[in-house]
Amino acid sequence: MGSWSRWDLDDLGGSVTSVVFVHGTGVRAKSYEKSFARVMSGLGRVRADVRVARCFWGEEHGASLGLGGASLPVRTKNRGVGGDGALDEDDPLAVWALLEVDPLAELREFAQAAHDDGEETGFAPGRVDPWETVADTVRGLTLAGTGQTGGGLPRLVADLAPHLDEAADRVADEISGSLGGSSPADGIEPIAARAVYALAVQLAEGPYGDDEPLAVDGADRDAVVGALTDQLGGGDRGGFVAGAAKGVAVRAFNAYVSPFSWLAQAQRGRITKGSVPASGDILRYQVRGAGVRAAIRAAVRDAVETGDGPVVLLAHSLGGIACVDLLAEPDPPAGVELLVTVGSQAPFLYELDALTALRRDEPLPGAFPRWINVYDERDLLGFVGEKVFPGRVTDLRVNTRQPFPRAHTSYFAHQRLYDLLAPELPK
Repeated sequence: MGSWSRWDLDDLGGSVTSVVFVHGTGVRAKSYEKSFARVMSGLGRVRADVRVARCFWGEEHGASLGLGGASLPVRTKNRGVGGDGALDEDDPLAVWALLEVDPLAELREFAQAAHDDGEETGFAPGRVDPWETVADTVRGLTLAGTGQTGGGLPRLVADLAPHLDEAADRVADEISGSLGGSSPADGIEPIAARAVYALAVQLAEGPYGDDEPLAVDGADRDAVVGALTDQLGGGDRGGFVAGAAKGVAVRAFNAYVSPFSWLAQAQRGRITKGSVPASGDILRYQVRGAGVRAAIRAAVRDAVETGDGPVVLLAHSLGGIACVDLLAEPDPPAGVELLVTVGSQAPFLYELDALTALRRDEPLPGAFPRWINVYDERDLLGFVGEKVFPGRVTDLRVNTRQPFPRAHTSYFAHQRLYDLLAPELPK
């Protein structure tokens, strides 16, 4: 708790600014260490004079199913079908929302359209099926030479590289099996590249989503997809879907929507247990939040004693709520000069009159530090504070170019965040 992870005090010459990183909901040890390393690297590129300290509360104060899931009902064999839904064709991130659910959905719809619209060539002795040529090219995809531009791209490439071959093989097999025997059709290159990328992300996050969701900036995602598309001979380097290809995504999404509720019911036990850290931490904080606030207080105290300089609280999501509650208490920890909330619900909870230490009709205490609130418009869990606390909060908008929910987990992979924070950190 609060131990320094970079730079010795003697090397920096006296007191230094300390940035205490407070995580959000659903985070456990492995996930926190990845996020902490990302924050440390991002701040180090723009402000090498600051030190980053830990505040990891998830293990001790986070939620768990203490009775092993005894409260979950046993599923019957009855299957229900949910309602319909539609994809917004004007949303350039719609296809990525689809591929988060099923990385091969767009490719399957493309294959169906190819069979519906073209002639079946069938098997001919001595003739090489053109789709086998495409599949072979997909199997040869590589990330070598990608990610040399700095920022978060090298980290993304490193996360995906061990899984690229398996993802490419699965996409190649899908192309061979679903498109073999049909006439050649244009537009496969970007669709195959997106499928390979989405599968590699899924594999990197573990078979059941057990690993931390990859924090990925949209520009880095598009760079990887663009490099894969180039290798396949396509020209869609933007990573977005347009025209006929977007129509493919829309049809695929709408074909997949109706089974969602049945799939959720069939997988309820796994889904519930997997979501406990994220949703359970929020519920537990509402009635057992004192432990989280005590952990933050201790981290601030350690930072003040060790760094002998100003302290910044950098808090994500639920961590931001806890920091606001703590700093609004009658005896807030001394030494905090700046609060930075990222993707936080604190302004929303204040408007609901649901904060622990501050009622809706009460202003922020006079001793409350300067507050910067960072949000992404596509993050449905990120809220703004300037109109809620006039003159006391500065909102900073970033654009990770990711659909929700990945927009909520990708802030610390977005270099623009650190560029905006660099001049705001006290010296």
